[in-house]
Amino acid sequence: MSKILKSLLVGSALVAAPASQAIELEVTHWWTSGGEAAAVSKFADAWNATGNSWLDGAIAGSGGTARPIIISRILGGDPMAATQLNHGRQAEELIEAGLLLDLSDVAEAGGWADIVNPSALLESCTLDGKIYCVPVNIHSAQWLWLSHAAYENAGLDVPNDWNEFVGSAGALQAAGTLPLAMGQQGWQQNLAFGAITIAVAGTEAWREVTVNKNAEVAAGPEYTAVFEAMVDARKLASESNVQDWNQATNMVITGTAGGQLMGDWAQGEFAVAGQVEGVDYSCLPGLGLNDILDTGGDAFYFPVNDDPAITAAQKELAALLISPEVQVSFNLAKGSLPVRGDIDMSSANGCMQKGLKILANGGILPSGDQSLSADTQTQIEDLMAQFWSGDMSAADAQDDYAQLIKKAD
Repeated sequence: MSKILKSLLVGSALVAAPASQAIELEVTHWWTSGGEAAAVSKFADAWNATGNSWLDGAIAGSGGTARPIIISRILGGDPMAATQLNHGRQAEELIEAGLLLDLSDVAEAGGWADIVNPSALLESCTLDGKIYCVPVNIHSAQWLWLSHAAYENAGLDVPNDWNEFVGSAGALQAAGTLPLAMGQQGWQQNLAFGAITIAVAGTEAWREVTVNKNAEVAAGPEYTAVFEAMVDARKLASESNVQDWNQATNMVITGTAGGQLMGDWAQGEFAVAGQVEGVDYSCLPGLGLNDILDTGGDAFYFPVNDDPAITAAQKELAALLISPEVQVSFNLAKGSLPVRGDIDMSSANGCMQKGLKILANGGILPSGDQSLSADTQTQIEDLMAQFWSGDMSAADAQDDYAQLIKKAD
């Protein structure tokens, strides 16, 4: 029997093995929009089907709201059994403090090293050779979502890229339509900044700044063009008064906005609204300019506890979350790409197929969460919130950003 087959069989046995008694696990996450709730229910249903119980600990708001609550509970001695975080550097301090469960045995039994694609996802769960989280999806931020109704109302063809979108803004406004929907939160504005950066400055400049922390490039001409494009985007979204990202997505769904810069999780909202890709909306990965996506996403971590039965159940849940059937059902609902490279996603919609093709062709970059510390990310988000809420010039914003990169860890 091959090593890979043996490990898969052992991993499958771990998922299927019933616990000696039903175990209730509290699971915290920040998936509270319509599409997100539909997706997380796939996890809950699969866990409940084992005879155990999923106690849903949804925290309203974004990750920026939920993460401090999650971390505070773990540090304060009131840990949940499992929690969503973004795979990357967000949990480093918790791991170093010995507060998160080592999943290396589960990963080895399930052959995660052979099935997780790209391998950087598992590397982002690894510290000092031990695996502390199970990656469950690949989320990319570089997407432009476009409303067909908005463009039909303005008598325009749907744009093919970001430049055409910017060029269409005047006609959209003349038709009474907001060009760009944008929620008033720093993480959304930082997401837009990242997407525009890759589209305008290109991948080499982005990598030099985000991965290598090169402040000279951040202060250079490639990023000058980015911040000038950000000024344009700010003007296009100047009348966008919604707060949450899904409210901005709903503006695209209803045709009150022409487009939105948002991650691929927006697909879940279009699905819940009954909209069809290519008919009611279009999606442009890489803003239609670069077939490049980052490999951010979500992972589950399991705080250490003193009850062996809970620990065994935590490991059973970890194996379940990455099992083939659960990976398919969850990611189809979430709009994200699966972390397994060995499952059939032929039923995915056109947007997901675009993402899968880019992934297969190797057009990927690490996410900011994988390259920058949580502290640096927060500082950049604060800068973006300041930029979008006022009249800060492109030059001043670039100067401040370059200083953050210079100090980044």
